[in-house]
Amino acid sequence: MASEESFVVLVHHRGSVNRKTRSGVKFTDKNPLCIVITSTTSYDDLVSAVLMKLGLDGAKRNTVKYDCFTINNDVDLQVMFLCRRQFPEVRTPELLARLVDVVSSSSGSNRNTNTIANPAGSSSRPAVASSSVPVYEPVVQHVASPSFAVDLNGTEGDEVVERENLPNALVGVAPVGVGDGFLVDEEEDDVEPDMIDDDSADDIGATGPALEVGGSSSDTQQYPPHFSSLDLDAMRHEGVLGHAVGFGARDAEGTTGLTEFQYKVVESDHRRYVGKCSKFGNGCTWLIRLSLRKRKGIWEVKRYNGPHTCLATSISSDHRSLDYHVILAFIMPMVRADASVSIKVLLNATAAHFGFRPTYRRVWMAKQKSIALIYGDWDESYNDLPRWVLGVQLTMPGSVVVLKTTPVRVGGQVDESQAYFHRLFWTFPPCIEAFRHCKPLVSIDGTHLYGKYGGTLLIAIAQDGNSNILPVAFALVEGENAESWTFFLSHLRQHVTPQPGLLVISDRHNGIKAALEAPDGGWLPPSAYRAFCIRHVAANFALTFKGKDARRLLVNAAYAKTEVEFDYWFDILRSEDPAMCEWANRIDYSLWTQHRDEGRRFGHMTTNISECVNSILKGVRNLPVASLVKATYCRLAELFVRKGREAEAQMGTGQQFSQHLVKCIEANMKTARCFTVTLYDRDNSEFTVAETTPTGSFSLGTYRVSLASRTCDCGYFQALHFPCQHALACCAYSRVTWTSYVHSVYQISSVFNVYRMGFTPPILEGFWPPYDGPTVIPDPDKRRAREGRPRSTRIRTNMDEADPNRPKRCGLCRQPGHTRRSCPQVGGSSQTGHH
Repeated sequence: MASEESFVVLVHHRGSVNRKTRSGVKFTDKNPLCIVITSTTSYDDLVSAVLMKLGLDGAKRNTVKYDCFTINNDVDLQVMFLCRRQFPEVRTPELLARLVDVVSSSSGSNRNTNTIANPAGSSSRPAVASSSVPVYEPVVQHVASPSFAVDLNGTEGDEVVERENLPNALVGVAPVGVGDGFLVDEEEDDVEPDMIDDDSADDIGATGPALEVGGSSSDTQQYPPHFSSLDLDAMRHEGVLGHAVGFGARDAEGTTGLTEFQYKVVESDHRRYVGKCSKFGNGCTWLIRLSLRKRKGIWEVKRYNGPHTCLATSISSDHRSLDYHVILAFIMPMVRADASVSIKVLLNATAAHFGFRPTYRRVWMAKQKSIALIYGDWDESYNDLPRWVLGVQLTMPGSVVVLKTTPVRVGGQVDESQAYFHRLFWTFPPCIEAFRHCKPLVSIDGTHLYGKYGGTLLIAIAQDGNSNILPVAFALVEGENAESWTFFLSHLRQHVTPQPGLLVISDRHNGIKAALEAPDGGWLPPSAYRAFCIRHVAANFALTFKGKDARRLLVNAAYAKTEVEFDYWFDILRSEDPAMCEWANRIDYSLWTQHRDEGRRFGHMTTNISECVNSILKGVRNLPVASLVKATYCRLAELFVRKGREAEAQMGTGQQFSQHLVKCIEANMKTARCFTVTLYDRDNSEFTVAETTPTGSFSLGTYRVSLASRTCDCGYFQALHFPCQHALACCAYSRVTWTSYVHSVYQISSVFNVYRMGFTPPILEGFWPPYDGPTVIPDPDKRRAREGRPRSTRIRTNMDEADPNRPKRCGLCRQPGHTRRSCPQVGGSSQTGHH
C-alpha cells in the first residue's frame, strides 16, 4: 500500500497585537505555527488545527477573508498539493492566517474569525497580499511563466494590489513563450473555434461573472468562468502545467514539462497571452488564452480548448519551443566549467534532458550566447583590446603588443570614429626571457577560432630541457596567408627569438614559406633554418597514397637517426610503390628527415601545437578576443609558477639535470649490452665500440664514438645532445664522467631559469589608462554564417578520416542501420514517453 503524502506547513498568524513589520502587518505570535497536513486532511481539520494551536479551539466563525489564492475547502487543499508537486524544491510551504472582526447578520461583532491564505512558496503563484509573507522563488527561472492557478476570490472588499507592488516573478513578465524564447507568429489570424465561450470578461481588472462551486461551506468561494471546467490532469498531461513551471521542470512522475505537441504564440504582451497548436485550423483546435488580472496580480486562464486533436506522429523529434534561449539556461553550467565542451556533447545532453533533439545550429547559438554572458559580448570584446594593450603594458613594462586596424568606409568616406580589427601580436617579458634558456628551436603553427567571428590564432612554441612545451608569442590574424605570417614572424624574430642558428619547425604552408624566405625577414640560413613537421608531411603524403602501412614507413624513415636506418625503411617503401619514394624525394631531406638535420631538432619532429592547446590554452579558441588574450596572461602566469616550483624543488634535492634527461640516461644504461671498447687516441676521445653476444661469439655491430665532437655512428649522441649507450660505455672505459658531454639546456639550473621571471598580478581594469582612439569593431566579413550549421574552417586531412570498417550511423539518433532520412525518430514510434 502506498504511503500517504504529507508535508509540514508553517502558519503565520496575523492579528492586532505584539510585533510589527516594515509593511505594517502585525503578528500575534513570534514564531510560526508548525502543522503537518496529509492528502486526506480536510479544510475544517486545517482550520481547527490552526485555532487549536492558537488556543482558540471552539471559537465561533462566520466568514473568511483571503489575501490571494484561498484555501476554503477540500478541493483547494488538493490544488495546493498539486501545486506543491510542481515545485518539489520547496521543502516547507508557508501559510498566512488572519483573525478579523466581521459583522454578522444580527449586527453583532465576532472576533476570532479565521483566515487561511495560499502557501507562499508551494503555489504556482507567490502570495502578494503582504510583503512580509516569505516568498520562495526557484533558483533558476530563465523562462518566465504565468500561474495557471486562478484567483478564487472576487470580493470587492479586498485591497487592490498595484503592479509596482507585485513580486518580481509577476511584474513585467509575460507567460511562457513571450520574448525570444518562443516564436511569435503575428501574421496569422487569431481564429478561435466556435465551441470556445464568449470572452466578455477579458478586460484587465475585470472580475467577471462568478460560478459558485457546490459543496463549499462558505458563500464567498467563487470560480471565474471557464476555469471550473478545466481538466487539470489533462492539462498536466499535455504539458500546459509543465510549461507553467518552465522547461525542464519535472512533475511527480518524473516526466519533463516539455510536451510533444508544438504550439505557437498568437498574442503575447504584459497583459494578454494567446497560444494555439501549430496545427490549428488544420486538424487541431487546441488553444489557450490567459489574461493578467491587475486587481489580483495573477494570470487567469480565460479559455482553454483541449485536448489536442492533431496527430503526434506528424511532429518531428525537434521542438520549436526548445529554442536556443531555453537550451542556454540548461547548458550554462557545462559551458562555465569548460568553454571547449563540444557541441555534440551539449546536443546529446540537451536531448537526454528534454526528450527532444534540437538542431546543431540551435545548440551552437546557445553556446555562443552563454559564452557571451560569461566572458563578455563578442562584438564589444574587440573594443576592449586597445585598453587591454595599455593595461598590460602598465602591468608588465616590456610587454610587446602590436595592434593593427583597417579603416571603416561609409559611402566612400572613411569613418574616423571606428576602425576594423585586423591583427594583433603580443608577448610578455617572462616569455622573452624564458626563450633564452630553452632549446634553440621554435615551433610555429596556427589554429582556428571557434567563436562568433572567424580568425586564426598563431602561436610560437618553445621547449625547455625537461621536455615541457611553452608558448612564447601569439597573434590574432584574419587567416593563414603570406601577409599574416610575415606580420607574426617579423615581430617574433625582432622581439622574442633573435638568436642566430635557430631552427623553425612548421608545416608546408606557402604563407610560412614566403615569410621565412623574405630577404629582410632574418629567417634565412645561417641565421635560421627550417624543418617540416613530420605529422603534416605524413598527412599530405596520405592524400595521395592511401593505407596506414605506407604512411608508417614514411614516418619511420623520417625518424631514422642514421643514413643506414633511413635507407632500410626507404627500400621497404620503394618495394611497396616506387611512386611513394618519388613523392618523398621531391622534398629536401634536410627538411623532413632527422639524420640530415645536423642535430638542430633535438629529437623533435612535430610542432606540438595540439599538446600546447590541450594542456595550456584549452578552451581559449572558444572565447571572445579580449577574454582570449587575457586568458593567455593568466594561463602563462599559472604555468610559470607551477613549473618554476617543480624545478626549484629538484634543485633543492641536489639534482644536476632534468628528470627527462635522467630517465633517458638510465634507459641507455639498462639497454647497454656486451660492449668491447677500443681506444684510438691518447686524449681519450676517439673510440670504437663493438657490440657482441653475451658469449662473445658473434658481433652485433661496431660503432665509432668521438667524445670530443660528441658523435656516434648510431646517431643518437648528435641528434639528442646527450650520451648514447655507446658513449656511456666509452666514458666508463676512460673513467671520465658523462655529465660533461650533456648539453647545458638539460641542466636543472637552465630549466629553472626558464621560469625564474614570474608574472605580475594584473592591474584592475578600472585603473587602466584611458583610450581615446577610434572604436575597434569586428570585421563583418569575418562573421560566421547566420543560417544553417556553422561551416567548419578546419582543413580536413586523413587524420580526420573515420575508420572505414566502422558502420555508418544515423546523424539523428546515432544508431547504425539507417540514415537521418529513414530514422524512426521522425516517426510516431519515438514520440511516446515525452508527455
